[in-house]
Amino acid sequence: MSIFDNVRLWSHSVTDRYGGLTAEWVTLWNLMQALAILGLAIIASRNLPGFLEVFVLSRSRMHAGTRYATVSILGYIILATGTLIAFDRLGAEWSQLQWIVAALGVGIGFGLQEIIANFVSGLIILFERPIRVGDYVTIGDQSGTVNRIQIRATTLADLDNREILIPNKALITERVTNWTLSNSIIRLIIHVGIAYGSDTDTARQIMLNTAGANERVLDVPPPQVFFLGFGDSSLDFEVRVFLRGFKERFPVSHALHTEINRALKEADINIPFPQRDLHIISTPKKTSPGENNTVTPEKPV
Repeated sequence: MSIFDNVRLWSHSVTDRYGGLTAEWVTLWNLMQALAILGLAIIASRNLPGFLEVFVLSRSRMHAGTRYATVSILGYIILATGTLIAFDRLGAEWSQLQWIVAALGVGIGFGLQEIIANFVSGLIILFERPIRVGDYVTIGDQSGTVNRIQIRATTLADLDNREILIPNKALITERVTNWTLSNSIIRLIIHVGIAYGSDTDTARQIMLNTAGANERVLDVPPPQVFFLGFGDSSLDFEVRVFLRGFKERFPVSHALHTEINRALKEADINIPFPQRDLHIISTPKKTSPGENNTVTPEKPV
């Protein structure tokens, strides 16, 4: 250690207890200490939050999104603290760092603006928690479950298990639908049309019973069936049910469509399809003088 401590790299001025300035040398040993502290801070920021998540937070009643925000912020704090200590070992003071900060400010204003905007937006997401890990969100034409919230972007896993990277800035500045922010319960709507002349009361009761019989449909709020109006080819109904979560939307939609179709068929209630009647009208053929002007009777098509 004494060998490294004797290798002087640069000096800096420090204020002694009497208010005077004294030159202090930064040695190779100080540089090695700073690098070691920075390396330990990087390792700790990546592993200590995970250790805390597995052995402490996972046993608590905290929401998964809250736990993720806690460990992410803790990682940032550890890394920032280690960086400050490392700079201190190198003799850096604010008066010396302010020029670096000013240069970074110019760089941010030009080339790093989007990166910093995404970083700040990521912090806003972690602190305000409008989006949490495990939430199902829709932004633009992209939908998926939030898997990770990182410094630059948030990762969504869609229904095809593809990972989609959404810049954090977009999640703050654009319109986002969070299906599970305050309540995971969602509503599912099934549109059903029955043939004209069908018994609407019987059809409504069949749809209501079928929806209530599905074990994934919640009893509270209860299923509802409404007769909406008269369509071009059908009497239009709407079945409204509530589910525990967004992941049940497609399985329940499939089940209800299948069961409603079967139940209506058993009750001899038809589900029509759009029909068009085509009428062809024959026009008399023009004849010259002296020709037979007899018109051939119209034949049905």
